[in-house]
Amino acid sequence: MSLEICDLCFSYGEHEVLKGLSFSVEYGELLSVLGPNGVGKSTLFRCILSLLKPQKGECLIDGKSTAGFSAKELAGYIAYIPQSHYPTFNYSVMDMVLMGTTAQVNAMSVPGKRQVALAREALERLGIAHLASRGYTNISGGERQLVLIARAIAQQAKILIMDEPSANLDYGNRTLVMRTVKNLAAEGYAIIQSTHDPDQAFLYSDKVLAIQGGKVLAWGKPEDTINSTLISRLYGVDVEICSLKDDKVRVCVPADL
Repeated sequence: MSLEICDLCFSYGEHEVLKGLSFSVEYGELLSVLGPNGVGKSTLFRCILSLLKPQKGECLIDGKSTAGFSAKELAGYIAYIPQSHYPTFNYSVMDMVLMGTTAQVNAMSVPGKRQVALAREALERLGIAHLASRGYTNISGGERQLVLIARAIAQQAKILIMDEPSANLDYGNRTLVMRTVKNLAAEGYAIIQSTHDPDQAFLYSDKVLAIQGGKVLAWGKPEDTINSTLISRLYGVDVEICSLKDDKVRVCVPADL
């Protein structure tokens, strides 16, 4: 089963941003969305999350249109993971993760034993249970990103939408977060992440979606879609694709080096 986007179109006034996008991601897959700034990646995510209503097209989960879903129903399927950020209040890590269970309780209720258990399980699953009582703003950027992922796991949605999950992290934390994301895909989550790093797409992704001019420029396995011509069209730079470890790993290198 899958998340499927069918002929999605969206405009801000007369400015057409998405022009008939169609693609899908299966459970157990990590899809990386590539494209320069302003190409419509964030708009695409907002449409999938029903924060924006497309002028045409639809989003299907397991073959069912999400157009009629309530916010609570959609939260049972899709969780959103933003870039690491600093909230106004220094909530504890446990409270941040518990926020992922909001859709599981009534509007006037507080999280119960089940929700607390889900939050603790999510923290333990990601190896950060020792941070539960720490302030969210008092931990590292990599740890904050893992907390946001734990919050999504506690939500119990099987589709994860990630906005550049490793952005602004150092190399070690970036690797830690991306390994975590890859492991979640292997466990059966359907994951869509935006990224500006084609090397990251090569290393971790099962599929790549390249967007340019509001349209799908390429979609498929990284080794079948990412090439020097694609990167040049997307980002306006000339690169060469180099192979390492008997062609098991590929990287992009500026052509003028």
